[in-house]
This record gives sequence, structure tokens and C-alpha cells, in this order.
Amino acid sequence: MEIINKNIDHGKAFDWGKTSEDYAKYRDIYPKEFYAKLAELSLGVKGQNVLDLGTGTGVIPRNMYSYGAKWTGADISENQILYAGKLSKSAGMDIDYIVASAEEIDFPDRTFDVVTACQCFMYFDKSVVLPKLHHILKDYGHFSILFMAWLPEESEIAKTSENLVLKYNPAWTGGRMTRYELQEPPWCEGMFKAANMLTYDLPVHFTREAWHGRMKACRGIGASGLKESEIQKWEQEHWKYMQSLPEEFDILHYVSILDLEKI
Repeated sequence: MEIINKNIDHGKAFDWGKTSEDYAKYRDIYPKEFYAKLAELSLGVKGQNVLDLGTGTGVIPRNMYSYGAKWTGADISENQILYAGKLSKSAGMDIDYIVASAEEIDFPDRTFDVVTACQCFMYFDKSVVLPKLHHILKDYGHFSILFMAWLPEESEIAKTSENLVLKYNPAWTGGRMTRYELQEPPWCEGMFKAANMLTYDLPVHFTREAWHGRMKACRGIGASGLKESEIQKWEQEHWKYMQSLPEEFDILHYVSILDLEKI
């Protein structure tokens, strides 16, 4: 499913389904501390019914499964959902998945205790999605926007990898991340209020292969509209760079959790 957003990659189309195999293998990178923090905030825990928007290959539901909530994952890409189902089934997890964009979800009022959106809220039409979430969340339910990005100015590895992505896909706008402060957003429009706003640094451990795969599975390469020959050239150049590095290393990331409560 191709996505075109004038505010992302200068309007260049991308399709997460094209990178599902690499996504399933290399994008499951959030450390245990990340999930423990969500549980500490009572997000995705026992007794809750939770919807994960833009679930991809089910990374959030699968990793939060042991905390006891009942999960449903929704994603616009049929191929992403295919991999999410396979991974969940092979792990013996009872997780429901549907192919649907955030704008198309259709559930009865007050169905969910929590709705999560990880690495995907920027793609949503807020004017459509927010009123829907307000309806499908139970009273005092939570909508949590999760994000984790590497900090290229504090990691020479991340910066060099970003530059190689931009060499082959200069339209990519997914890099150059810096720290930022969270504030209660004006688009809450009386439907939500900030319950928790957290930001913190988190080192993420990679092998050379894992970081190479993580970069290939990004929007700028694997999910992009680049020709296969261009992707292969990027792979060759990036892997050559990987061979100049230690076998294992940490990349500093910045995490933000904007947890909104329904009012």
C-alpha cells in the first residue's frame, strides 16, 4: 500500500509492505526498559483491551504481550499484517490483527482502555483519527504516542548511515533527529489532556548486521520507491562501511512518550 504525504519525504511515495521481511527481522529493536516504562505507566497491562495503530509487524503487541493485556493491531499494509500474524502465531500469542489505516478503523464506542501509536502518528490525519479514538476509548482511556529515534549528532555511526541514505534518496526526511521537549499539543481540542509526558535517552545495542538491516528497513531505503539496483548499491556501500566498525556497538536513541487521557 503506497502512502503519499506532502509533509513526508517531499511527497515521494513509500510502502512499508515492500520491506516487511527486513522489518520483521531488524525493526524489533526496542530494549526491555522501553516496555517496562509503558507497563509502569499502566499502558498495556493485565485487564486492559488495547489497540495498536500502525502496528507494522506487531512489535508493540508482541513485546507487551507478557504484561497481560488483550491486544489488537491495525496496519494499512496487508504484508505487514501478514508478518505480524506469523510472528505472533509462532510465539503462541493470541493477538488480533486487521488491515486498516488509522483513519479507517471501525470499533464500537468505549471498546478500548488504551490505544497506542508507535513511530507512526506523523502519518495520520488528526482531524479524522482523533475523534474516532475519542469514541472508541473508554471513559478516562489513554491514547499514547510513542517514538524512538537515533541521535545522529551524538553517534558518528548513525550520522554516516544517514548520509548514505540521503546519498541515494535525498528526498528522505526521516533523519537529522534532535532532542525536543514535549508539550500538551493544541490539537487535543478538548478531547484529551496530557497524563504523562516523558523523554529520555536510551542506548540501543546492535551488531553490524542488525544496524545494517535496521537502516535498510527504514523509509528512505527498503520502503522507498528506489529501484532494486539502487538499493543494492546502497547495501554494498553501507555494508562496506559496516566492516570498518567493531562487531557490536551502541547507538544512542531519544525516546518520547506522550500519554493522553480522554476527557
